[in-house]
Order: sequence, then C-alpha cells, then structure tokens
Amino acid sequence: MNSLFKALSHPARRQIIDMLRRGPMTSGDIARAFDMSWPTITGHLNALKEANLVSQERDGTSIRYRLEISAVEEALGFLLSMTGAAPKELDA
Repeated sequence: MNSLFKALSHPARRQIIDMLRRGPMTSGDIARAFDMSWPTITGHLNALKEANLVSQERDGTSIRYRLEISAVEEALGFLLSMTGAAPKELDA
C-alpha cells in the first residue's frame, strides 16, 4: 500500500488518474496534456503502474493505459477505515 500512496502523492500522477477516469488513453495522449519531458511522463506512468493504479496494453505502436479502479477502492477503504466511516466489510 505504501507504493500506492507514494504514487498518489504527486500532483501530475493524480492528474493522470483523473484523465484516465474518462477512459483508456495512449501514452502520447497523456504526455500532450503536460509540459514535461517524455522520460518524466514515463516515470510517472511507471510509478502508477507499479502501484497497480494503472495497467497498460499495447495498441499497435502505442501503449494504452487504463485506470485500475480496484487499487483506488483499496486506498479509499483504508482511508475510510481510519475515520471509522468504512463499511463493515472494510473493517476486517
């Protein structure tokens, strides 16, 4: 879970997650939304992938990224459990 929260700690990564909420995107589409170098974007995407927040699949010559909502739900469940507001199944 530490890699998940570390991945969420960077504003660009949170922005990428927000973009992917609307549906899968290629790495090129994601990169065009930022004023960053390609290696920096790749590093952010790798951090999100390592935290299981996104998955990737090859789409011809492009790589398409997809949000993995289960990791987001896990983080949300953890945070809610800290407040005592988690549903009973998350309190285990």
